[in-house]
Amino acid sequence: GDGENAPVRPLCKPRGICSRAYFLVLMVFVHLYLGNVLALLLFVHYSNGDETTATLGPLTRLEGIKVGHERKVQLVADRDHFIRTLSLKPLLFEIPGFLSDEECRLTIHLAQMKGLQRSQILPTEEYEEAMGTMQVSQLDLFRLLDQNHDGRLQLREVLSHTRLGNGRWMTPESIQEMYSAIKADPDGDGVLSLQEFSNMDLRDFHKYMRSHKAETSELVRNSHHTWLYQGEGAHHVMRAIRQRVLRLTRLSPEIVELSEPLQVVRYGEGGHYHAHVDSGPVYPETICSHTKLVANESGPFETSCRYMTVLFYLNNVTGGGETVFPVADNRTYDEMSLIQDDVDLRDTRRHCDKGNLRVKPRQGTAVFWYNYLPDGQGWVGDVDDYSLHGGCLVTRGTKWIANNWINVDPSRARQALFQQEMARLAREGGTDSQPEWALDRAYRDAHVEL
Repeated sequence: GDGENAPVRPLCKPRGICSRAYFLVLMVFVHLYLGNVLALLLFVHYSNGDETTATLGPLTRLEGIKVGHERKVQLVADRDHFIRTLSLKPLLFEIPGFLSDEECRLTIHLAQMKGLQRSQILPTEEYEEAMGTMQVSQLDLFRLLDQNHDGRLQLREVLSHTRLGNGRWMTPESIQEMYSAIKADPDGDGVLSLQEFSNMDLRDFHKYMRSHKAETSELVRNSHHTWLYQGEGAHHVMRAIRQRVLRLTRLSPEIVELSEPLQVVRYGEGGHYHAHVDSGPVYPETICSHTKLVANESGPFETSCRYMTVLFYLNNVTGGGETVFPVADNRTYDEMSLIQDDVDLRDTRRHCDKGNLRVKPRQGTAVFWYNYLPDGQGWVGDVDDYSLHGGCLVTRGTKWIANNWINVDPSRARQALFQQEMARLAREGGTDSQPEWALDRAYRDAHVEL
């Protein structure tokens, strides 16, 4: 949602990868393929003793029907809720009154008691190390960045690779400032020829990025967040929210209960989150954070595999703070068309008003959407590019939201193995045997009444 770290996207996609990088990715693919075979063998081994969890049924997916369509559902006793379709691409819904005012206030109170930390979108050391091991030549790198293959690097081609900014949001101005600092663009036209790029020392680029201390307004995201435990023994309101999400999504209890805890986020005045997708791409070189340890796999790119996002607005925002879906219900999607001239539709500080769909924060309202397309066999397919979204600049006051992400591995076998292993650990050693990410126990023993 407006939530935590955006997933890592590889610098180059398989279909456009250069020869040397392609070879390395091929090696990674072979490695992961062997790992998948091992995981599958382990899955078969464990499933021999329990036929009920050997296979997973299809993932439930609500139908959008058409924009504006409403349906009545009962998520709590003695009260009806109405689900309204906001868009079909992505499949996006809104539910007014999903949380009561008291539940919103309590969630904020619990987050404040636990303490919030600054949110950051910075590549991990492992990510930087993985990028370093790819050893792509300067010519290969130029070809990767030159998406329209015209032999010149336009500003928007560089802008589209947000990870190059090392956590700093890149604008036309900041790129030209960097070019000037490292003397990469002698004629100052903002376009690099192959010769100009070849003359550039990439070490100067890395040195510049490391030395530049970005202001909070220059970051990909400017907010604070914390996590609240929702599992067995949690505060009764936290449990109630999780159970309500379970009834809303109609997914299996195992999938919902083993997903990430509730993330609570505070955006102060000036807070924002530039447009992103909540889940990483389904490439051979990426692995899911939640099933990684159980599947005994490793790879250069780790990402959060979030089948669904359920976002709750915990207060009314005085000014700004909308959730924007820049390309919702566009007829077509083209990554490069997001950046035209000086307008970057992903920039939620400057261009939220140009997005196709903006959802105004209203206390108690929930919006939810699917981050993946279906694969045609009842499981997870490719990432839905139309799910691109961000948090618009808060111009007055404070914005509080919460996110429930539903984690599902695109590999059906890995997800099944993960659920079996977690069930086995719970039987043998209780919740203390489960991975840290699965259970946020920091708040579990506290009791706060409404």
